[in-house]
Amino acid sequence: MKFSPKRPINFSAGPGTIPEEVLETIQEEIFGWHGIGVGVMEMSHRSKEFISIYQSAQEKFRHYLQIPKNFKILFMQGGGIAQNAIVPMNLARRGCIDFLVTGNWSQKSYEEAGRYANDIRVAASSKLTGYTEIPTISGWKLNPAADYIHICSNETVQGVQFQELPDISILGSQAPLVVDCSSDLGSRSVDWSRAGLVFAAAQKNLGIAGLTIVVVREDLIGRALPICPSAFDYSVVDANESMYNTPPTWAIYVAELVLGWAQTQREGELTGVRAIEVRNKRKAEKIYRAIDESSFYHNNVAHQFRSDMNVPFFLADSKLDAAFLSAAKENNLLQLKGHKSVGGMRASLYNAMTEEGVDSLVDFLKDFERTRG
Repeated sequence: MKFSPKRPINFSAGPGTIPEEVLETIQEEIFGWHGIGVGVMEMSHRSKEFISIYQSAQEKFRHYLQIPKNFKILFMQGGGIAQNAIVPMNLARRGCIDFLVTGNWSQKSYEEAGRYANDIRVAASSKLTGYTEIPTISGWKLNPAADYIHICSNETVQGVQFQELPDISILGSQAPLVVDCSSDLGSRSVDWSRAGLVFAAAQKNLGIAGLTIVVVREDLIGRALPICPSAFDYSVVDANESMYNTPPTWAIYVAELVLGWAQTQREGELTGVRAIEVRNKRKAEKIYRAIDESSFYHNNVAHQFRSDMNVPFFLADSKLDAAFLSAAKENNLLQLKGHKSVGGMRASLYNAMTEEGVDSLVDFLKDFERTRG
């Protein structure tokens, strides 16, 4: 039985699927942007044409996520992994950093920061529970001298997500909150009053690989350590409008298109990011419901911390994993294999994943259980 449309449904954890409308525009403009006879890949980043694309991307991003004026938007390179080094080189003046470790990515951030700071601490960790939950904020042990507190808002491997950014002021901390939002920035609204710096690689919800977006509060700029390369110094990047070196022009162009698409999305009277947030929750709930109503599949994450972006799940009999993936591929359902560190399966439901795609997966889950369970 076939459940999918003609085009494969891509559940990849990243780079993720792109809206079809955006792909069609790219196809139309690849040889000549807006009829000028030159595509963005061949365009000078100093040209008036590209400057207009860059400015539009900045404006759309600020409007889409309602980013306050006292935050700067930087377009950088190197992905989230590079920011694991760039952030401490910019903010860790005293060399003190607190980390909340809730999965693979926050663990990587913690390990990398140790190369640039001499007093890094784990304020709380969910390692002992297999990263299936987020430690209650009242139990976090913060260093009063910390330059900042680092969290990962959504762990793509374990499928654990903060339902909202934590309010660390209730613990009496004045340190800024640094948030790795690589896999959920753009998927929901952000409480900017609780954030000092947010960074995200674009290839999940905002475009393609190559662009890293950093949203940083103005008062945190200008603190870079002497060892920080000029191209990674937030004050230099900001002063040069993200063009101190050649920016990732193609990725910025795609992000501008994706943001334009995102702004037009509607759910009843809701538009933009609020509409997308409602849709994303509905998509995730469909998958979780299918898993929870089954004895053939299971998800280990505590319900209140389940991710809307990445849904890991396991078959009761792991010997059927290969058959499951093979049958899924035959039905045009791609990239469902779980991360190598945890195994099982994983469905990533980024903004461009359609509800029809989710429905196709739910139908497939039920049919595979019926025939192989």
